[in-house]
Amino acid sequence: MAKLYFYYSAMNAGKSTTLLQSAHNYQEQGMRALLFTPRLDDRYEVGQITSRIGLKQDALGFDNNDDLYLRIRKDHRQEKLSCILVDEAQFLTPEQVLQLTLVVDKLNIPVLCYGLRTDFRGEPFEGSKYLLAWAEEISEIKTVCKSGKKAIMNARLDESGQQVKEGAQVDIGHHYTAMSRKEFRLEAISPVGYQPPNDE
Repeated sequence: MAKLYFYYSAMNAGKSTTLLQSAHNYQEQGMRALLFTPRLDDRYEVGQITSRIGLKQDALGFDNNDDLYLRIRKDHRQEKLSCILVDEAQFLTPEQVLQLTLVVDKLNIPVLCYGLRTDFRGEPFEGSKYLLAWAEEISEIKTVCKSGKKAIMNARLDESGQQVKEGAQVDIGHHYTAMSRKEFRLEAISPVGYQPPNDE
């Protein structure tokens, strides 16, 4: 039976590399996989999934207005699909995550989504929030902070390398680093607003 999978991690953990390896595995077995990537991610080329180690593959671009269920159903009717892979899945809308559940439940095609769990303030991305809620399989791709601890947060850095505390949720670029929660200083960054009392 097909399932919805969500593979999440902090920045630079190898999500795109893992996605491209999965696509290769399907294609090597003669199975047809359809790859999606958000159009707003233009760090390399629009409509291309590129890993930091140099692997890349063309993909279908999507934006917030695309109905992924209809696009995939139309393609599947023309030629059978074995798998759907979605890069930067944090940028999916809640409606698009629901559409992907229908790809699994109605079309019986497995959907593998790869993305970040949280933004530079520790806030969940909308797409990730619904993937965490609705996916049958959730797996973490682990990476490490410069402190040596497990990295789970994504810090945005300015030109001088200082951590940014304010700004739009989405700012595409290479000025991010993965950090442990302690190094990230969640209590100073999060908009939740709790400040611990001074230790005495």
